[in-house]
Amino acid sequence: MSASFQPTDSLTGRIAVITGGTGAIGLATAHRLAKLGARCVLLYNSDSAESANAKAASLAGSGHLCFKAPITDSATLKAVATQIGEICGVVHILVNSAGYTKAVPAGDLEALSDDLIDDILKVNFRGVIATIRAFMPLLKKSEDGLIVNISSIAGFTGTGSNLAYVAAKASIDVVGDALAKAFAPQVRVISVSPGVVDSSFVPGRGADFNDKAAATIPLRRIGTVDDVAAVVQACATTMRYVTGTRIVVDGGRHL
Repeated sequence: MSASFQPTDSLTGRIAVITGGTGAIGLATAHRLAKLGARCVLLYNSDSAESANAKAASLAGSGHLCFKAPITDSATLKAVATQIGEICGVVHILVNSAGYTKAVPAGDLEALSDDLIDDILKVNFRGVIATIRAFMPLLKKSEDGLIVNISSIAGFTGTGSNLAYVAAKASIDVVGDALAKAFAPQVRVISVSPGVVDSSFVPGRGADFNDKAAATIPLRRIGTVDDVAAVVQACATTMRYVTGTRIVVDGGRHL
């Protein structure tokens, strides 16, 4: 039966796979989805198995799972997708929140080495596409699938941690639009684009950077991981007649 795309306040029975699921935004998203009844599957890379299992156990409800699955390893992603399919049957929600970056000023082209460009694109673009490729059969099987790609305002402002990261996020936004058209109505695809978020995602950025950024933001504070997670939750619940677009959650920083 095809989805009606009516708003809902419950995710009971829904399976949500979250890459970077033990990281700041990923785990905050898992907590919100689990509270509404979703069964969450946390995919992680750098965390330990013990830590990942503890984080999964901290979620509301029961039956949550976690798997080590680097998004740069397509074979592992497909193997994990097969395991999840055997356990859960389908996937209703895929949140791509895994990522990597390094601060390099836009004017310092020498510091933006070939290797760094390749690494940034491999994780933030190729890895997202590989994850979508691995889980698309399970999302289509649900006939009411949702992919949320955690992007960045860097993708349309041109200002971010480095130029390769800007390119990766712009690419994900545009490819996301193409996927939304290609796989509708079985699967919706949405980009969620934060601005500055209070996390350790960008190495070397601390309180001083955050304070300076907050002063330039119309809403006068930087974002929290829960600000981003709340938008992902809305995509899965109240904003169900939405696909092929970008939702900006930055307090107005892009203005």
